[in-house]
Amino acid sequence: MSIQASGTQAASTPASVAVFVGSLRKESFNRKIADILAELAGDSLRFEQIEIGNLPHYNQDLDDEGTPPAQWTAFREKVAPFDAVLFVTPEYNRSVPAVLKNALDVGSRPYGKSVWDGKPGAVVSVSPGAIGGFGANHHLRQALVFLNVPTLQQPEAYLGGVSKLLGDDGKLQNEGTKEFLGKFVKAFADWIASNKKS
Repeated sequence: MSIQASGTQAASTPASVAVFVGSLRKESFNRKIADILAELAGDSLRFEQIEIGNLPHYNQDLDDEGTPPAQWTAFREKVAPFDAVLFVTPEYNRSVPAVLKNALDVGSRPYGKSVWDGKPGAVVSVSPGAIGGFGANHHLRQALVFLNVPTLQQPEAYLGGVSKLLGDDGKLQNEGTKEFLGKFVKAFADWIASNKKS
């Protein structure tokens, strides 16, 4: 009886997903796509964007000395309770933006206290270019392997030509892309359910 009750509760409570946007631009295509993904998720997942632009560059001396910046501590405490993580990133020079890599580093320390450990994740790369941020997507996946973030494998999400997919209101104008992103969100929800830390 208690097992059934627990299962019912788990099914009715959407998993919480911390969303990290790799672009700091005010009119970021990536932020708009992150907003669209949250809308498509509906009640199946609870998305919350976590700001990363105010994090000082990671310097291990500050952790070793017991004087981490308040922004690091607040970030770690904010991310830790989430069930899963989603990264929506542009590609800068065939890799992820420095601000996103810095957030990964800050969250991974101090050693043995990584906020990423075991959280199921997913990556969406977004670009005005034709290859959809492929380099950034896969470079980020390399880091996530080391951070022990089981990352959704299929469907892969590379959104190229994004400026033509969005209207002036930031909404998707392409039904095929909307359908694809809907399937992506559904697959991510299933992935989280299968890989969620107990």
